[in-house]
Amino acid sequence: MESRSWRALTWISIAELFALSLWFSASVIAPQLIELWNIDESYEGWLSSAVPLGFVMGTLFSSALGIADRYNPRKIFAISALFGAVLNGLLMFVHFAFLGILLRILTGVTLAGVYPIAVKMLSQWFPKKRGLAIGILIAALTIGSALPHFVKVFFANVNWQSIIMSTSLLAILAAIIVYLILEDAPIELKNTPFSIKLIGKVVRNKAAMLANYGYFGHCWELYGMWTWLPAFLTASFTAASTNVSNWFIALSSFIVIGVAGGIGCVVGGFVSDKIGRSNLTIISMIVSAICCILIGFTFTHSIWLTFIVAIIWGASIISDSAQFSAAVSEVAEEEYVGTALTFQMCIGFLITIFSINLIPIIQKVIGWEWVFIILAIGPILGTIAMFKYKKFELNS
Repeated sequence: MESRSWRALTWISIAELFALSLWFSASVIAPQLIELWNIDESYEGWLSSAVPLGFVMGTLFSSALGIADRYNPRKIFAISALFGAVLNGLLMFVHFAFLGILLRILTGVTLAGVYPIAVKMLSQWFPKKRGLAIGILIAALTIGSALPHFVKVFFANVNWQSIIMSTSLLAILAAIIVYLILEDAPIELKNTPFSIKLIGKVVRNKAAMLANYGYFGHCWELYGMWTWLPAFLTASFTAASTNVSNWFIALSSFIVIGVAGGIGCVVGGFVSDKIGRSNLTIISMIVSAICCILIGFTFTHSIWLTFIVAIIWGASIISDSAQFSAAVSEVAEEEYVGTALTFQMCIGFLITIFSINLIPIIQKVIGWEWVFIILAIGPILGTIAMFKYKKFELNS
């Protein structure tokens, strides 16, 4: 059973990595799309924030209908990944911003059938002691989200359509892996479906809401950083040196977000088992908040100094991600744990829309040197919430 579980984790993680390449596939080619659609640069944030908007819509729709509980999760994942690949591919034939943004929203809807479903399948294979397993899955999500930057390394001087085609093919491959290679889990867990009537109980659960507040602060920072750090690196590296190529910037972005982030997820899972969930989240958010503040001081200076700070940021910003949902699962009553997790995820991703779109507006006023300090607000408030959560963790 154990070998089968780890084999299933491997396939689920690989499929998750491939499918999540759709998330930022348009963000890495934003300048080309803005030129093609003849729109103002201020719309660039919507290329990224449209996806979490669609993700929230898809999650709520799926949860309200109980799709994940009614149908085989492998089939849901495969179908969602296939539709996501198609919608992503259609972006190559769009010449109007409105239709392009709509396609990104719909892509986000399909991804609601990928990430949450992957978590469900993982939970079936690892009904207990899934800390390391969920850390590996979040690492796959992180690397997958950064994968378009890696693809750009090879196609930086070709054309933007190649990046869209590559990410769509990866999503198709993810569907094939889950549908044809991955087997069904031998254990069917008891369902705790989402119910809007139970949200009141979630809100009244102080411990659950403190964990949620920590997660909301985490989300405020995470996707704002993932979206705009590549632009920061581009501006900083090109100002610091005239010999920096596009492929180097793309590779740096992938290493910071994907490689460092993936390592941070796995290490975070190990460390949380040793020192506790709240302590791990507190340390991670303090380190990432410091990086938010410090990285601006490296702007246009040493490329390698900027790169080192960015790597530390990339690892710390995601290392605690899996712990917030685990914390809610531990303090929420079984009756509404599914509702609590859906509530946490939806509000968290809605918050990312604001931070993603706020960064370019503020950047024009105060510059790249100071703009990421705004993101530090999230982990600072999140740290305060998790300090308060500690007493509930100690009593559980």
